[in-house]
Amino acid sequence: MDLDFSEEQEMLRDMVRGMCAEYSPVDVVRKLEDDPSGYSADFWKQLAELDLLGLTLPEQYGGSGQSMLEAAIVYEEFGRALAPSPHFVSSGLAAGAILRAGSDEQKDAWLPKIAAGKAVIAPAWLEPRNGQGPRGVRLGASIEGDHYVISGCKLHVAFASSADRLLVLVRTGDGDNDIDLLLVDPKAAGVELIQQMSLASDTQYKVVFNDVRVPVSDRVGTAGSGWATWDEVMHDGIILAAAFAIGGARRALEMTTEYAKERQQFDKPLGAFQSIAHYLSDAATAVEGGTTLVYEAAWARSEQRSVSKLAPMAKLFACQTFRDVTAMGQQVYGGVGFSLEYDIQLYFRRAKQLQLSWWDSRYLEELIAVDVLDSE
Repeated sequence: MDLDFSEEQEMLRDMVRGMCAEYSPVDVVRKLEDDPSGYSADFWKQLAELDLLGLTLPEQYGGSGQSMLEAAIVYEEFGRALAPSPHFVSSGLAAGAILRAGSDEQKDAWLPKIAAGKAVIAPAWLEPRNGQGPRGVRLGASIEGDHYVISGCKLHVAFASSADRLLVLVRTGDGDNDIDLLLVDPKAAGVELIQQMSLASDTQYKVVFNDVRVPVSDRVGTAGSGWATWDEVMHDGIILAAAFAIGGARRALEMTTEYAKERQQFDKPLGAFQSIAHYLSDAATAVEGGTTLVYEAAWARSEQRSVSKLAPMAKLFACQTFRDVTAMGQQVYGGVGFSLEYDIQLYFRRAKQLQLSWWDSRYLEELIAVDVLDSE
């Protein structure tokens, strides 16, 4: 089994790391906390110029046609830098849904714009007090003539204020499969955006729909295919989220190790104390294991193999590792680890937010359990 990256893949990693260092350093990350737009226009422009916004899209739509392996490399570097952008929601999830299920007109209209950085589409999925599976989609949509009419709200809609369209999951009946995907203009009559404050201080919105009329032609996919499309897209998305998490965990471990070498206590560095050294060794082991799992999932997806178990396992383990490593880092830093002046708290808050987002631990465990039990 060859675990080495190709020369081209290593060049991609170096390019993205350099770009993040120049256009999304930690001071930019700090400035964008709780910002209404949540990302840097300069960073977004660079992503477009380097053909990273259409990385996995086919060349016919202006993309690069790369595999999930290359995407995981990019996201690991995003995680190292905590780079804030709508790349995940737009180039990853929304573009993936349109590519899988959209009409030719929708693909031609939106995918080239997404790849060029000229459009952002943000999924609107979660709802108040509802679950993360298909039964959690309760936003009702009735059909009146050639329009859907939707009323209700969605929570945790990332980058909604910057979106040209929202990709909204709506319920059209009582069955598990009675779910459709609609492209909704956030500036349409009856749509209201309310910014939410999150643990990560990232950019999320509550989106309220009051009798919003959406043309049937703006449905992505056939009637009743919404959840199947979303489930497929999310299995790709959680691999990218896992890569982001493991990149953040690795960087947090590096920061903590550097601090343990430099900080003196009782005339010797913190790292010389056995308990601290053991914390660091356990964290290093978890990061290496998580990295292997993430890239196994990315490789399997690139080879068109099933990731029904690997993708949830990768996000579950990588996000738990990200959370644990950053929590350990704060303990090694001591009291200052929780202060805003130190960067380790930025990584901890984002680790916990990512663990809760895009299928949380409980839902991921259910997915893994179903696959394990069904295979026996």
